Amino acid sequence: MDNNLKLPKREQFSNKGTFGKVLNIAGSEYYTGAAYLSSISALKTGCGYVALSSSPKVLNTISLRSSDIVFIPLENIKKRINDFNVISIGCGLSTELGVSILFKSIIETLSELDKTVIIDADGLNLLSKMKEDTVLPKNLIITPHPKEASRLLKVDVEDILEKPMQYAKELSEKYNCTTVLKMHSTVVCSKELDIYVNNTGNSALAKAGSGDVLTGMISGLCAQGMNEFDASKLGVYLHGKTGEIASGMLSEYSVLASDLLKYIPLAIIDFNRRDLIEE
Repeated sequence: MDNNLKLPKREQFSNKGTFGKVLNIAGSEYYTGAAYLSSISALKTGCGYVALSSSPKVLNTISLRSSDIVFIPLENIKKRINDFNVISIGCGLSTELGVSILFKSIIETLSELDKTVIIDADGLNLLSKMKEDTVLPKNLIITPHPKEASRLLKVDVEDILEKPMQYAKELSEKYNCTTVLKMHSTVVCSKELDIYVNNTGNSALAKAGSGDVLTGMISGLCAQGMNEFDASKLGVYLHGKTGEIASGMLSEYSVLASDLLKYIPLAIIDFNRRDLIEE
């Protein structure tokens, strides 16, 4: 673990805006869970305000599960995008034609704004189909697993698995971004090609939805003022620690992505204890 990393400070004289605002563009008819997980995990990591933008069916479904998320219909997204300092896009979004057109339009808008943007899941699959000369947001994080990385770089998955640090650097170079290459030992590469290899986590995290939780955790840390590389490093560390703590209670077999939400606070407490001991 990078010993220089610290959790964002919690000012007592504060309000929800003090800890940042995330706009999460996520979910589709068959992937409502991805929208929920990536929204709640941002709040659990300390973000002050999370809005979910999705289709009416997704918003109606999520509204029955949580009263902690604000909802924005997709047709209103362009009017509201400036209200947020972090935008995450892609979790469970689908790759249908209408979504593809919307994604391209949103990326074009974000390329002109000074905001942190996190692209995950279906967003990465849509990104892999965009023209090479597409102008991307300047404060960008991408979070591919090896298969998504192979599509982005147009190389075999086996190559990614064999040389993850090399290909994490290639992704950061190609997209001028921070790359989170999700593996057993996740590799984080900065825009400047600095490398961090994470050492927390276990097989409990190998469940559908786990990556959505990670996206939310990173976006929540960015919202509180952390830079993209530090937020990604701390996000993957805490995400892995959350899996370890959850599996200690539930076993590596039985942890669900939704269970991770309950154990994020314990991972944060564990990290704070480590900081106090080291000080």
